[in-house]
Amino acid sequence: MSEAFGFRAFGGPQVQEFFDRPDPVPNPAEVLVRVAAASVNPSDYKLRSGRAPAFFAGRPFPHVLGAEAAGVVLAVGADVEGLEVGDTVFGSALTGAGTYARTTLLLGANTARKPEGLRDEWAATIPVAATSALDAVDQLGLPSGATVLINGVGGGVGLATAQVARDRGLNVIGTGSTVKRTLAEAVGVTFVDYTDGDVVPQVRDLAPVGVDGLVDLVGGQSLRTVAPLAGDPKKVVSVADPTVSELGGEMVRRRADRADLERAAALMVRGRLDPHIVKSYPFSQAAEALALVENGHALGKVVIDMTLTNRTTFGD
Repeated sequence: MSEAFGFRAFGGPQVQEFFDRPDPVPNPAEVLVRVAAASVNPSDYKLRSGRAPAFFAGRPFPHVLGAEAAGVVLAVGADVEGLEVGDTVFGSALTGAGTYARTTLLLGANTARKPEGLRDEWAATIPVAATSALDAVDQLGLPSGATVLINGVGGGVGLATAQVARDRGLNVIGTGSTVKRTLAEAVGVTFVDYTDGDVVPQVRDLAPVGVDGLVDLVGGQSLRTVAPLAGDPKKVVSVADPTVSELGGEMVRRRADRADLERAAALMVRGRLDPHIVKSYPFSQAAEALALVENGHALGKVVIDMTLTNRTTFGD
């Protein structure tokens, strides 16, 4: 048996709890991992709230929170190639096994060895935010010197997208609220504060003929407001809103495969991509870690570090 943190029904934070579960057994495509660090994402509380019940494929409650982790391989499924027991790895728990746990299952194809010099808590942030950023920038395929607009630049995916874009020689304009300005500008973003009024004329002042591409992380009316700023609708990609197709754009085509993971890890090791972790919580404070993200107060990434006994804050 090992400890996990999850939820006993769909709903708000009141349905969350710690519980013991048997160590999960990997199927042929999975690896069993002892978790060293897990990243906290908005998708965690959205799944808990019941927005995508099909994700859990009808499995009985309780469900474990979390979708990405770093740790040590304890067992390897028969069909998994390139990973062995004892490897330090990071990857996605697209199995639904959850990562706010002492042990979990990761998909072998979506798991990579962690390179030397990369800390567990950094590696744990790669499978969702960093690979989303890579996939979005890859999909746009803009040449060096082009200008990309990131709609909602202040979160984990937005900051990662800005850094990947800058690494490829793109000029980056990003929208966000006032509190996100300092962090966005620190990674080379020309910041547009939507609390200062209509973002469209603000962006037009910076890019009079519009932008060459747009990555949307907000969706809804915000997407519809900024989409016309892209000269080519096909150069609008969204992580947040499938209705982007109605505007002529596309959803980001996600891979999150081993090659993506390794590319993102290499950028981190080279100092080209920083997840900007603002707080690390011990496992015992998993609820507080998720609450910080759910309440919109995190200005960077939040992680759960299994080695900690007290919360660690960075950059204050």
